[in-house]
Amino acid sequence: MRVPNHIGLIPDGNRRWAQNKGFEKQDGYEYGLNPGLEFLKLAKEYGIKEVTYYGFTTDNCKRPKKQLESFVKACVDAVNIIAKENVSLLVLGNTNSSVFPKELLNYTTRTNIGQGGIKVNFLVNYGWDWDLSNIQPSTSNRKSIMEGLHSNDISRIDLILRWGGRKRLSGFLPVQSVYSDIYTIDDMWPDFKPEQFHEAMKWYDIQDVTLGG
Repeated sequence: MRVPNHIGLIPDGNRRWAQNKGFEKQDGYEYGLNPGLEFLKLAKEYGIKEVTYYGFTTDNCKRPKKQLESFVKACVDAVNIIAKENVSLLVLGNTNSSVFPKELLNYTTRTNIGQGGIKVNFLVNYGWDWDLSNIQPSTSNRKSIMEGLHSNDISRIDLILRWGGRKRLSGFLPVQSVYSDIYTIDDMWPDFKPEQFHEAMKWYDIQDVTLGG
């Protein structure tokens, strides 16, 4: 089976899941923590070399205070869970903002944890416009564009998986995702099942990946 080198994950639907269960919207985020670890372990089993989690964006910070506090805490907890695994970890986002959690500052340069291994990128307080902000307007060379990104240590994404049924990228790493295949799952992220991951891998295996050629 042909597997992607790099998978991007958009774990959407936490708030809708919480409402469907009779909870407050902000209560859904913590239920996405264990699925995040399951996802990482499956990626390792498949031999995938890099995964990127979409934590929260600068636009998400417009949400009510209780939700903001909940998803920031969930991202901190998720990174701490991942940091117990053998990974090469990078947390990426606008650290100049007061919203960026200080607990994660130590991971804003890539860190090998344990025996190292799979590259794990976690986007926290990330904005696509912030990511592109260092690129000069006159720059047209692809290499120079990549070097100018805040996300220049993150490789091209082969496959993006989005839970929650939405069929949009929501600003997710626009340069790295330019040729990504996109697979969406209707179930909300807290209802993650390994079978969904396996089906996505089967789907990717039969895609015609040409990168425009």
